[in-house]
Amino acid sequence: MIAADNPLQTLGAAVRDERRAAQLTQTQLAELAGCSDRTLRDIERGAGSPSIGTVVAVLDALGLGLEVTA
Repeated sequence: MIAADNPLQTLGAAVRDERRAAQLTQTQLAELAGCSDRTLRDIERGAGSPSIGTVVAVLDALGLGLEVTA
């Protein structure tokens, strides 16, 4: 279970679930998003600190939007 207080892990789990639902490999999604495989792996693990541009590119590649809540 992912801790709701860790937004990077929450984001990573959502990206991983959507990628799998789209039947894409990490390499395929990274290519579509214009980022490295390593960056995508880090996002899915909730590690590092990806730029907002990279996050938006990954979400766009999955056909998702970005919703910000307080």
